[in-house]
Amino acid sequence: MSTALPPPPPGTQPGLLARGPIGNTRGVGKGIFLAIITLGIYTYVWTWRTHEEVSRYSHQGVGGWLGVVIYFLLGPVTMFIVPHEVRKMMEAEGRPSPVRAIFGLWFLLPLIGNIIWFVKVQGALNKWWVEHGATPA
Repeated sequence: MSTALPPPPPGTQPGLLARGPIGNTRGVGKGIFLAIITLGIYTYVWTWRTHEEVSRYSHQGVGGWLGVVIYFLLGPVTMFIVPHEVRKMMEAEGRPSPVRAIFGLWFLLPLIGNIIWFVKVQGALNKWWVEHGATPA
């Protein structure tokens, strides 16, 4: 008598490791625009969503609320944590990551460094989520 596993719930990625819901893609230009227009408030929303989606998908990481608290209290630390969590998520599935924690050093280059960091990190996340079934941004 064989017992077959039930199919994975909708919005989840089947595989060797249990995974949660796929995250959403976000337009890089739209994110930069929203960060400027809202005088930085959108960066907190983005931080929460990104940490939460990575945490739900990979079942590891700091999660949305702790991610926002870290960002609020120790802003530059987030620049290292986000790419590190993205890297861990990708490497857990045996895939190379285009981002690393060291990318956080981009914050040392005023303004343009933050934009370069965001383009690289959000670009990597967008590609990852699309490969796993998300709608392109």
